[in-house]
Amino acid sequence: MNNMTNPINDSCKFNAAIIGCGAIHALHADTVMHSPLAVLSSVADIDPARAKASSEKYNCNYFTDYTKVLEDENIDVIHICTPHYLHADMAIAAMEHGKHVILEKPMAIKLPDAEKLIYTSDATGKQLGICFQNRYNTSSVKAKSFLTSGRGGKLLGARAFVTWYRDEEYYTGSGWRGTWEREGGGVLINQSIHTLDLLQWFMGDINRIKGSVDTRALKKVIEVEDTAEAAIQFESGATALFYATNCYCANAPVMIEIVTENAVLKIEDGLTIKYNNGDCESYSEVDRSTGAKAYWGSSHKTLIEDFYSRLAEGTKFPLDGSEGIKALQMLHAIYSSSKSGEYIEL
Repeated sequence: MNNMTNPINDSCKFNAAIIGCGAIHALHADTVMHSPLAVLSSVADIDPARAKASSEKYNCNYFTDYTKVLEDENIDVIHICTPHYLHADMAIAAMEHGKHVILEKPMAIKLPDAEKLIYTSDATGKQLGICFQNRYNTSSVKAKSFLTSGRGGKLLGARAFVTWYRDEEYYTGSGWRGTWEREGGGVLINQSIHTLDLLQWFMGDINRIKGSVDTRALKKVIEVEDTAEAAIQFESGATALFYATNCYCANAPVMIEIVTENAVLKIEDGLTIKYNNGDCESYSEVDRSTGAKAYWGSSHKTLIEDFYSRLAEGTKFPLDGSEGIKALQMLHAIYSSSKSGEYIEL
């Protein structure tokens, strides 16, 4: 570690640490730095140069061994921003060391590991928050409120499209992406997992799923899928059609359309609600100036702030492991269905 002293921590603030200093960690660090409820005490990364650069930018300690962060009794909350295959083990270890955890998606690669995360959170009494930040987007909040209110009437169906672009360098330059062992999949578990999460959040419990996956653009470069599609049948009787690809020429805004008895909701850079009687409501996304890529969604800051507010209040963070596992169950069902050619019951 460096010789920098720990920041002075007011008694009302939580000491935070971030493990993993890749691109996404800056959103976490910037939010903590501006939070009235937290201070950034340290960062950790196996790359010394990257860890040091983050330390200098945010004026905090740094480590190249993440276990040093776990052993620090002054740390209250750990943000885990590492590659997928490290998520579960690191988060479990953090909670077992008495830390609350904010965990980037996916919460795990394998479902048994996700279940162990939920068990560990319950057993230790430590909060586990999963970063499905798009639930906090203005469009998502307004759509959820509308659907919950019953104003739309019966849910009839939905469709969702994720059409993004990932080139060869995105995979070859990472050391972990594009492999089943380390990424855990492709476009489903990495890029479109947020959209799967929103679909089930909006539409409710799932009955069964039938889908398929394929590798169309980089078959000689990656093991995993770059394209996926599925029909998702919900307990309500509605069906959602889902399509995701990393083979498009650009990173287009995600599109989700939900058809109800009384209106059609469309999320695409905002929310439009068109009623059958001709009335229309529109909601724009709030510019949170996070510096995030637009297609990531812009609500990391809101999610992280909510997590710390819940800790301060002593209330449960709503996007916990039991919520985070749902999208993982969906994508594993699609993988299984693609192999069997059959519907997979959830």
